[in-house]
Amino acid sequence: MQSLWLPLSALFGFLGVALGAFGAHALRQRLDSDMLRVWETAVNYQFWHALALLGVGLLLLRGASGWLNASGLLFALGILLFSGSLYALALSGIRVLGAITPLGGLLFLAGWACLLVGTLKLT
Repeated sequence: MQSLWLPLSALFGFLGVALGAFGAHALRQRLDSDMLRVWETAVNYQFWHALALLGVGLLLLRGASGWLNASGLLFALGILLFSGSLYALALSGIRVLGAITPLGGLLFLAGWACLLVGTLKLT
């Protein structure tokens, strides 16, 4: 599983650039300012956690770690739920999708906690 995080970080980073450009160019005329901010928040969190996945993948080059792998999994799922729900909310306007977003946020927090434990065990 540890070899998954580096390419997945690159994929999420690539998609972050593409979705950011799509929001800036194609959606600027279609979304109101509130929904455009929602889109931008999704892109922002996706980028930060794509970078976090990169860090996890690089740390795993030092050796296998269940904590670090858990962190990678939680970051990836967090991107899908947090950013994915915000992208869907912005495009559809269906407000109930916003109820999914905090679950992604909790996954991000759990991912950072696992990263903390995993890095402490490296030393």
